[in-house]
Order: sequence, then C-alpha cells, then structure tokens
Amino acid sequence: MNKQISMNQSAIISLYESKHNEKGQVKPHDHQTHQILYSLEGEGICTLNHQAFHIVKDHFIIIPPKTKHSIAAKSKMTVLVLEFDANALSEEVNNQLVKEVFYKARVHKLSIFDSSELRQLLRKMLYEQSQYNPFWHMALRIYMAELLFIIARSSQETTAHMDMNTLRVERLKHFIETHYFEIKNAEDLSTRMGMSKRYIQSIFKEYYDMTPIQYLTKVRLGAVKQMLVETDKDIVSICFEVGFESLPTFYRLFKRDAGVPPNMYRESHINR
Repeated sequence: MNKQISMNQSAIISLYESKHNEKGQVKPHDHQTHQILYSLEGEGICTLNHQAFHIVKDHFIIIPPKTKHSIAAKSKMTVLVLEFDANALSEEVNNQLVKEVFYKARVHKLSIFDSSELRQLLRKMLYEQSQYNPFWHMALRIYMAELLFIIARSSQETTAHMDMNTLRVERLKHFIETHYFEIKNAEDLSTRMGMSKRYIQSIFKEYYDMTPIQYLTKVRLGAVKQMLVETDKDIVSICFEVGFESLPTFYRLFKRDAGVPPNMYRESHINR
C-alpha cells in the first residue's frame, strides 16, 4: 500500500491515497476508527465481514470500526481513504449522521450529483489537511459533517427507491400468481404491467433470483401438480388450461421439475 499523502497519526480526521497494483492484495484486517473508502480508478473486490463486493470507479465503501475487510485488485486501483475518530465530531453529528451512515459495512453507489459533491468535498479536505494552518482541524470537521450528511441523505433516497421497487415487484409477483393461465410471454407481461420488459426482468431477478417467466413456469407447474392430484382432468386439458401453449414443452418442463412425466406423478400421488 502506497500512501501518497501520509497519514498524520495524531490527526483525528485523516485523508490519504492508497494505490494497489494489478492482482495486489490487502489482507483482512480491522481498525478501531471509522473509514470511508472512495474508489478513484480501477476495479477490484472488497470483502467486508466475509461478504465480497465488486468495486469500480466512484464506489464508496463504508467500514464501521472493527469490521474485517480486505481488497483484491483486478487492475491498478487508486482508493482514497478517509479515516476518523467519531469522538472528534460534535455530539449531534455523531449521534445522527455517523450512526445513520455506519449502521452496517457496505458498498454504496451515489448518484452522479452526489458523487460530484463528495469529490469536491474530498478535494477541499485534502487541501486543508496539507495547509496545517490554525483552522485546518475545524475545516476538516465541517467538511466531514457535510460529507456524512450527503451519504446519509443518499442512503434514505436509496431506501425510498428500494421501497418503491419492493411494491412493484410484489405487484408483479401477485399478478403472475393470479393470471398465470393467460400470460403469453415476457412482452405480454410487460404490457399488462405497464413496465418495460428489461425493467421487470431486472427488479424481479434482484428480489427472487429468477426471471418473471421462470416464476410463471414455476407457478404453472405448481397448478398442474395440484390439478393432477385433485381432479380427473386429462393431462392435455390441464396443460393448456394453466397456460402452456406447447404440449412437448410442457412435458419437458414438467419432467425436469418433478423428475417424472405427469401421468407417473399423478399415479404415485393418488396411490399414497
């Protein structure tokens, strides 16, 4: 680790650059202080309490005290490290902003506007730190409070955005569960929901680790299994009733899911 701007060990707020060569590694370690890492350039993996995060330019890494963390660079990386003792800040800043920002270790991606604001603040902090005039400690505290405010505000906006996505994805899930027999394809689903195909694919996979169409197939197969056991309808009728448009596709998907063809599934479950 190469610190271009040396850390003053007596400083209560310190900012410095850390450069990493391609495939370079910083072994797992922790600190008693709070840290915010800002990726200036490059790509790598940051591990926080055994959870790996992909890091690229403009990512912020929030590291509370005593958090085990490490970095593995995939390319040449430059990271700006902001380290501070929370006791150096005012009680109000410490109790509200520090607690809000450092509630857990994570990687945070800010909006373009917020990233620009933070980069400007970090440049100001680097400048004040280099001056060592009578007011440099005060300047760092002021900029530190402003920086924490921007991150805290961004976190709340992200949470609000996630809450909206949660409502949308639950609405999408409910629609699939109640209209599975009439949905034709992904395009039809996106039209019915009034959302783009790409968007519904993205948010649904983020929440449920499968695409909407994969979930649609799962729901249909669940309905088929129930009908095979609870009714005496023939298999072809069941296939088309739940929304499958191709009998060979239905048989292939059912056997892959259940391990046996529909007729064998029915026989084995009825005889139980």
